[in-house]
Amino acid sequence: MQADVTFPSNGKTLAGHLWTPGDLVAGERRPAVVVGHPTTGVKEQTADLYARRLADAGLVALTFDAAYQGESEGLPRGLEDPFQRADDFRHAVSYLTTRAEVDPGRIGVLGICGSGGYAPYAAQTDHRMKAVATVSAADVPGFFRGADPADFQELVAQAGQARSEEAAGGPVRMVPVLPDTVDASTPAAVAEFYDYYRTPRARHPRSIGAYALRSADQLDQFDAYADVHKIAPRPLLMIAGSEAVTLPFSQGAVAQAGPTAELFTVEGATHVDLYDRPEAVGPAVARLVGFFGDHL
Repeated sequence: MQADVTFPSNGKTLAGHLWTPGDLVAGERRPAVVVGHPTTGVKEQTADLYARRLADAGLVALTFDAAYQGESEGLPRGLEDPFQRADDFRHAVSYLTTRAEVDPGRIGVLGICGSGGYAPYAAQTDHRMKAVATVSAADVPGFFRGADPADFQELVAQAGQARSEEAAGGPVRMVPVLPDTVDASTPAAVAEFYDYYRTPRARHPRSIGAYALRSADQLDQFDAYADVHKIAPRPLLMIAGSEAVTLPFSQGAVAQAGPTAELFTVEGATHVDLYDRPEAVGPAVARLVGFFGDHL
């Protein structure tokens, strides 16, 4: 069962979906998982898919649109503030502790793509997050730098000017993350994102495929996994496709996190396959259900 909910995060109202198991009875408290969406995505896409599957397995699951994005409040639209996005996870956990159907001592988090950087970052110091998992995790600034280091540093250099233009009443300058079209020369990684976000496969009107330029200076100060070892002794599970361009993020984070961390690889899967392809999502969900069942 899915219900529309809202909760506050640093003065902004976030829009969410609360997924509850069909066999939940009045007065019962279940373990719960906060599920975060990819960068430039919205809750209605892969986050809801995973939340629905977790609810089918008996967990309460909460998805939400990040502040400044989707149906949630915040201006300018499309801001990718990594510190706010981490706080969104903290406030989502706070909201779950108020729900009658949730056991407040058994709450975990799951981050997909960019949220796979923000959720572990928040969990480093928020010990209410008892189990931490990711799917196709990415450190967003690391991903942007890796694609074109010089271009990203130019965006960082321009961010201050963009802020000044907004202060003077000018429009918010946006940075597209996807091309308008693809062809045979398009890099495979770009083409697979395009196929997900820009076709009927998962296209959504609130998933704008761009971020506010002035996000770049905040992103450049953020490092999702620098202190990932602080999650221990709580468990960390990172799921990635064996063919995913982002696989090194999960490999590196698990290596730094210590013996309570696990890398689960879905053979043959790419980064975006794990968003919705049944042959990739199936094993990922099975491992997640086992992981949260063991630790929540």
